Amino acid sequence: MLTWCNVQAAAPIYSCTDSNGKRLTSDRPIPECTAREQRVLNADGSTRKVVPPTMTADEQAESDARERVKASRRAAEQDAIRRDRNLRMRYPTEAAHQKARLAALDDLDRTLKVSQKRLEALAAERKPLLDEAEFYVGRQLPARLKQQLDGNDAAAEAQRALMQNQQSETQRINASFDAELVRLRALWAGAAPGSLGMLAPAPAPAPRLSPVSSSTDR
Repeated sequence: MLTWCNVQAAAPIYSCTDSNGKRLTSDRPIPECTAREQRVLNADGSTRKVVPPTMTADEQAESDARERVKASRRAAEQDAIRRDRNLRMRYPTEAAHQKARLAALDDLDRTLKVSQKRLEALAAERKPLLDEAEFYVGRQLPARLKQQLDGNDAAAEAQRALMQNQQSETQRINASFDAELVRLRALWAGAAPGSLGMLAPAPAPAPRLSPVSSSTDR
């Protein structure tokens, strides 16, 4: 059964010093001290907790921004830990990592070889066209021949652009696996997951397109 003494003992006492240096007490938060620290006291005068000053709108916004930064940092740290654990599980040895690299490059290598063969075929198709064009030196090419040469030019240019994209993608994949390997070696050596920072993706090299001659220059 609750007694009056128990109620008194449980009731908090708010205490603060206002801007005039006057000490105030109350059984509830003190309005005159919203911008000041208030102590919540037990009945024996000991401090139960300290209530910080109420923040202004700007202070609250700054506080919220700091909390968001902290939360974002914590999330990034947890993400780095998870990624490192997954990376180490996926590639327990350097041989496993190298196998994955070769598999990732295999399709690109096959496509690159197909493009190279197509470029060689286009060069072979172009030779008799150029031989025929020799009969028209200093004169306008027949429309049919010019169209065939222009079509050959366009097809060869497309193949060269495709090959350059494939080579750039090969470089990007190798750079990505290289960065992973550096991280994995540290993890295999005992580095704690998440202690190495974030693994930034390797940027793709900018493709460099070679100039292609056109039959319209003849």
